[in-house]
Amino acid sequence: MKDKVVLITGGTSGIGRATALAFGQAGAHVAVTGRDEARLRDIAEELTWLGVRHVVIRADVGVEADSRRAVEETVAAFGRLDILINNAGISMRALFRDADLDVIQRLMQTNFFGTVYTTKFALPHITQAKGSIVGISSIAGYRGLPGRTGYSASKFAMHGFLEALRTELLPQQVHVLLACPGFTASNIRNTALAADGSQQGESPRDEQKMMSSEEVAQHLIDAVRQRRRDLVLTGQGKLTVFLNKWLPGLADKLVLNHFRKEEPDFKL
Repeated sequence: MKDKVVLITGGTSGIGRATALAFGQAGAHVAVTGRDEARLRDIAEELTWLGVRHVVIRADVGVEADSRRAVEETVAAFGRLDILINNAGISMRALFRDADLDVIQRLMQTNFFGTVYTTKFALPHITQAKGSIVGISSIAGYRGLPGRTGYSASKFAMHGFLEALRTELLPQQVHVLLACPGFTASNIRNTALAADGSQQGESPRDEQKMMSSEEVAQHLIDAVRQRRRDLVLTGQGKLTVFLNKWLPGLADKLVLNHFRKEEPDFKL
């Protein structure tokens, strides 16, 4: 990864932050986007302390003009762009019958269109470099999850988009990776949107059982090095994908029972 230029959207916390630090420690030049100025300053200080060449950009990927500017500022700073990590995203935790429709729209705007916008503007540079486009997705992109209808829809959309794009870019030798971490000890769950669009706060899940953001980042950087197509993490995640493909009826029942146990406040 030495001297590669990587742009990470939503890189100020959780998996994004861990990924920025991991790429930086591997020798890459790092551009990070985020909406929170204080968190941007924090990640900038961490990268400076590590001696990583970097730029931080305040941008909302759900805004087309911000996504264009993020790519332009990255290329202006480093002269090229080799790797795009589409990480910015928001989650939800609400049954569809209770959820406001604007919550679904917000999820699609950030998780799906944020990926579309940034990838569109980065594409000429990535193509020139024969580089990598990465989508940080979820098991919810393989298997719809109760209480996360909008989130699942946004990740299914990301999967379809990046799978089609991968095929289009085969002649140009551009690498496209879909990475699905599974449940991770990350603040995306704590900032998930409730039915009315407010942040849920503390997650009901036990973080002791989850893979850390730092572990996810190391798996991710290895997958980019190896130019893998797909990355599904955790035994639970791999089992869910397998069962949903080969025994979908059983998967329905197991997923329902799992969420009834782990999130009993939902009346499923």
